[in-house]
Amino acid sequence: MKIAIGNDHAAVEMKNAILDYLTDLGHDVINYGTDTKKSCHYPVYGEKVANAVAGGTADCGILICGTGAGISIAANKVKGIRAAVCSDVTTARLVKEHNNANIIAFGARIVGIETAKDIVDAFLNTEFAGGRHQERIDMITALEERYFSRGGES
Repeated sequence: MKIAIGNDHAAVEMKNAILDYLTDLGHDVINYGTDTKKSCHYPVYGEKVANAVAGGTADCGILICGTGAGISIAANKVKGIRAAVCSDVTTARLVKEHNNANIIAFGARIVGIETAKDIVDAFLNTEFAGGRHQERIDMITALEERYFSRGGES
């Protein structure tokens, strides 16, 4: 699987650990994150990963900042992205199964590296359930279409 990964300065060490973990599992990982602890702006990296996923360069994405929240908010501004913050395995599984999330995010200041690996495993090893959940994804897509094509007018 081709996975895009991005991070800000708060998550360099965790990003490197997750990148190595994914590579050891045989995944092709594209690093869009910073490799320095010099203060930077997380929206830049959220957008890079989101564009890679939305554009088909990557199958899915992983974003890491201090909390996972800011970087996921930025990613969700890109059409076609369903990024979800996950601090536990159950959430990671359910956002894929029910919401067909294509990016997960978590916080380097919130979860430890082993928990982060478990979150990644749950996300990558879960399939979208489809069925009634597809109708909800279609509704989200319709919202995107309405707001991206008409500038937010209903």
